[in-house]
Amino acid sequence: MVGRMVRKQVLVQLDDAQIAQLDRLIAGGEDNRSGLIRRAIDLYLDAVAEGLADVRYAEAYRRIPEELDEHAGLRALALEAWPDR
Repeated sequence: MVGRMVRKQVLVQLDDAQIAQLDRLIAGGEDNRSGLIRRAIDLYLDAVAEGLADVRYAEAYRRIPEELDEHAGLRALALEAWPDR
């Protein structure tokens, strides 16, 4: 069974336009402002984590570039198996 995470209340200041947009998004829906903001934060944090992973991946390739010659034999075999028509 998954336990419920303890939530802490934080104060976030929004301007009138932001509140109006949030209210339009939740109108008639099942969510409230807090739920929508929590989901938006989760999406943002996931995007940041994915971006950082992409940066680490690119840095790894810069440190240890792929040896294209390694794959030349495989490419030749593939061309023999599936020649151009």
